[in-house]
Amino acid sequence: MGLSALDTLVWPGLVTVAALVVYYGLSLNVGRARVRYGVAPPETNGNPDFERVLRVQENTTEQLVLFLPSLWLYALFVNPLWAAVLGSVWVVGRVLYALGYYEASERRTPGFAVSVVATLILLGGALVGLLRRLVLP
Repeated sequence: MGLSALDTLVWPGLVTVAALVVYYGLSLNVGRARVRYGVAPPETNGNPDFERVLRVQENTTEQLVLFLPSLWLYALFVNPLWAAVLGSVWVVGRVLYALGYYEASERRTPGFAVSVVATLILLGGALVGLLRRLVLP
């Protein structure tokens, strides 16, 4: 029995859930850091350790806006399994970014690079897939 089109979207769906779980965890870390470093809402600056935790969450918000549509467009117009693989790379990159940035701002670059490259491949692939559908219906 073969997979239906909907069945193949399970993989990018699971990656979407994983990305959102990571994001939720990063958001919880901001609350914990507020308590640990004594930064009461609505303040967003003060202790540099708190500011790094907040910046990880903010940057992930910024990246999700580009990543999630790119993931799903790639899944729909190129290949859902490869979308899930590349999306998983993005999730790992975001975790590496967070762990590095929590230690020191200069340690954020490898994880950032991994997630940005994954997003750019998804976005570029989605564009190619969409253009192919226009040219080769």
